Amino acid sequence: MREEKTKDLKFAVLIDADNVPYSNVKEMFEEIAKYGTPTFKRIYADWTKPTVSGWKNVLLENAITPIQQYSYTSGKNSSDSALIIDAMDILYTGNVDGFCIVSSDSDFTRLATRLREAGMKVIGIGEKKTLKPFITACDKFIYIEILKAQSNSESEEMDESGQNKKVITKNNGKSANHPLKKIDPKLIRLVEDSISDLEDEDGWTFLGELGNLMLKKNPDFDPRNYGFQKLLPLIKSLKKFEIDARETGKNNIKHIYVRN
Repeated sequence: MREEKTKDLKFAVLIDADNVPYSNVKEMFEEIAKYGTPTFKRIYADWTKPTVSGWKNVLLENAITPIQQYSYTSGKNSSDSALIIDAMDILYTGNVDGFCIVSSDSDFTRLATRLREAGMKVIGIGEKKTLKPFITACDKFIYIEILKAQSNSESEEMDESGQNKKVITKNNGKSANHPLKKIDPKLIRLVEDSISDLEDEDGWTFLGELGNLMLKKNPDFDPRNYGFQKLLPLIKSLKKFEIDARETGKNNIKHIYVRN
């Protein structure tokens, strides 16, 4: 039921063209689709500059509306103020449940905080270089490098009807690409503490609730950052936790529980 509700969320996707690459926009929108439907898709830049020329084909392919913002001062990102003003206008007049701010610029930290204060869900998407204040101001932050790695792990081959189909390389839940982060004591402590916060009388914690709490504590937590597609393979790789798969009696569906 929770997943069904999430799919109905309406998002305003606002992109700072000066601070993110254009090469993985398709993967970015596929990622956003996991959380809801983008009803506003706007991108901000001074389109008279040659530095943003690479975006033009991407806008047409993904039906993104370009917003012109002239650079009045050299060396300053002029699109910041236009994006912020639009976000507040949409907040008060648009029918949305959340915002996706696509930028690596920490200047949007206060905006993300204000939107969350208004009850909006805020997802940030940016490069690994994004500073911590903006990351922690979001409900969830996704690194573009992860989307790029995910795209690289996919290939196309012909199916029986002669049509191209997408094939994803799998390796027991582990990505074939280099992880953005190394498994370290900080990650292990995050898992241990989160299990302790949620455990029942026997010490067991439902895996779904564990993942939600870890994300609340660390908005940029994502198993893909460590080279794993899902949380369970990541926890198994740590070899420090007990895992129990319990039958639900419904279509061979199992609920996974873990404990310290």
